[in-house]
Amino acid sequence: MEGNAKFEPQDTTVDSRFKVLEAVNCLNLGREMGKWYTARPPLCRCNTGLTPADYFGRTMIANLSKKVRVGIINVAIGGCKIELFDKDKYQSYAATVPGWMTNMMKEYNGNPYQRLVEMAKLAQKDGVIKGILLHQGESNTNDSTWPKKVKLVYENLLKDLNLKAKKVPLLVGEMVDAEQGGKCASMNAIIAKLPTTIPTAHVISSNGCTDAADNLHFNAGGYRKLGTRYGVKMLSLLGRKVSAADKAL
Repeated sequence: MEGNAKFEPQDTTVDSRFKVLEAVNCLNLGREMGKWYTARPPLCRCNTGLTPADYFGRTMIANLSKKVRVGIINVAIGGCKIELFDKDKYQSYAATVPGWMTNMMKEYNGNPYQRLVEMAKLAQKDGVIKGILLHQGESNTNDSTWPKKVKLVYENLLKDLNLKAKKVPLLVGEMVDAEQGGKCASMNAIIAKLPTTIPTAHVISSNGCTDAADNLHFNAGGYRKLGTRYGVKMLSLLGRKVSAADKAL
């Protein structure tokens, strides 16, 4: 969810009804932690790229009443395993990561999960949490226990934020697929099993989402399409109508 693709001029025009709750202090962006801003990229920390959340929010706004605002909180660490968000065991995993990842973690005071909870509690003062988005798995490729690990993180979030699973679904995107030459495409078979472990989980297809030269990440066009699909799924779960153009993606 950190976002790897460089955003382009078309990505910087955003409806002011789409908001991001800044999760770190970004002097270069003029943003302070814990405050809402129009959701222009980057949405995750201060120098990251385009994410699925960018076009998730745009798709939601485009298909909802003009009176409705959509807010997101993006707390992510590129390249991490899901273990980093296990609130009881993250420290043992964190002790093994390379220095560049440790530096990213410092921006969340060493505990990304706790920062996510803190920001989510702030957001609950202004609105209602309707869903949780996840895009992770490359570093857990071929880990058959990944669904159980995700379930633990999801259930901890629900408990810590006093949420009900039936009202707060989990939307999970696939990795770059095999047709695109995705190096972690085998993880998609494991991701596909997630709804059997978490009944309120929904898998977002990456089929046709173009990727970058590394065959690990999507390019900007791929993130736009994947993000739109997150939005379409969320709208369908809310019982909202979706434009034909968005459905086509």
